[in-house]
Amino acid sequence: MQAPDLTRTTSGAANPRGSSVIVTLVAATFFMENLDGTIIATALPQMARSFSLHPVDLSLGITSYLLTLAVFIPISGWAADRFGLRTVFAGAIAVFTIASVLCGMTSTLPTFTAARVLQGIGGAMMVPVGRLAVLRATPKEGLMRAISIITWPGLVAPVIGPPLGGFITTYSSWRWIFYLNLPLGVIGLVLALRYLDNTREHAGRRFDFLGFVLCGLACTTLLYAMELIGRNDTPWVFASGLIAMGLIAGAGAWLHVRRSTEPVVDLTALRIRTFAVAMGGGSLFRISISAAPFLLPLMFQVGFGLNAFESGLLTLSVFAGNLSMKLVTTPVMRRFGFRPVLIVNGILAAVSLAVMSLISPTTPTWIVVAVLFASGLSRSLQFTALNTLSFADVPKAQMSGASALSSTLFQLTMGVGVALGAIALRLAEWMHGRDTQTVVPADFSVAFLIVAAVGLLGVADLFSLHRDAGAEVSGHRRKG
Repeated sequence: MQAPDLTRTTSGAANPRGSSVIVTLVAATFFMENLDGTIIATALPQMARSFSLHPVDLSLGITSYLLTLAVFIPISGWAADRFGLRTVFAGAIAVFTIASVLCGMTSTLPTFTAARVLQGIGGAMMVPVGRLAVLRATPKEGLMRAISIITWPGLVAPVIGPPLGGFITTYSSWRWIFYLNLPLGVIGLVLALRYLDNTREHAGRRFDFLGFVLCGLACTTLLYAMELIGRNDTPWVFASGLIAMGLIAGAGAWLHVRRSTEPVVDLTALRIRTFAVAMGGGSLFRISISAAPFLLPLMFQVGFGLNAFESGLLTLSVFAGNLSMKLVTTPVMRRFGFRPVLIVNGILAAVSLAVMSLISPTTPTWIVVAVLFASGLSRSLQFTALNTLSFADVPKAQMSGASALSSTLFQLTMGVGVALGAIALRLAEWMHGRDTQTVVPADFSVAFLIVAAVGLLGVADLFSLHRDAGAEVSGHRRKG
């Protein structure tokens, strides 16, 4: 398959080398954004000592970043339409890079949190705008390959983030976790300015301030409430109030967006069946697989007594499965098509999560590695297929709104997935009649079954797809 035409020279001729550079650049920035959401997890104890705080207090550094992403992603489509793809994408890389350096220079929790918020704003613009640059310029027949390349960061970063952060923290300083973004950011900025066109669509579109506030309030309160529910010392009254506020804000945002002529998040793409299914059942799948990178390190370290390095080596088996599947994703999709692959592989992905509930401290290492590798295979195929199907039938004119909506839901499902893992552990502890201060291997068995059930629910929506859904993108044609 030929590389997609993602950029053009001033004369209008295709620039294949520029096309490859853009796809690689967007994938790299996605990796930076996703990695920074998880890499500091294993560095929290050292960071806490630097700030003279308890490690639990540093969770604010993770939460503030994820919440900022959820709040600002919805306006990325408007920003790209108003100021141009190159301007916004390059500006986002610059903001993200500068904020990363500031994170490494901070010495107090308030300044670190402020720097993480600034970093989140940059990341919120990088993800959907970078993908939009690919989607607008990629022909349908090249969409599978392009999406496959830019999808892997979302799969890989949560898996290698914790062990990489632990390695850097152990052999250097936690500050280098953020300083390493400086050379990557500078290179990305130069390439973005060199190869991206500053295309605009609907430049006169007004900013939907009310929609932005309502969507941001709904995302923030609901995500934060779920995080509180997953804690041992849940303030139930406060969490309940946040949920109520989030639901009210969400209902208000839904009504406003549907009535507004220029909404902050365009919902019209949901009228397209393939996009709607990818956002519906696909979101349940993303929630379930997002819980695994949270539960696995805890199970290996807290439940089985392994150290951080040993735990990281085991979780890299998932990463190996992710990469291995990339070699055969396109042939599989061309041979069988979206609907059969998503249904069968979705069931296999849920089963692989359920099988993790059978792992115990006495399970041979090779079996653990095989289970995680198989999970990585199904996880990667489902992830890529859903992301590609999302935009298979979306017209170019609706790509901006569809990309912003998809990125918003993606970020929400990643956050909800982590919260689901924590809540599932709490439910397991309650079912076993113990207090919430200790966790045993049996708790993880129940938690993985709960997470697998959520993933299985997501498969039900896939049956509504037409048998030839997305055939133009996958290249699959039924015989007869």
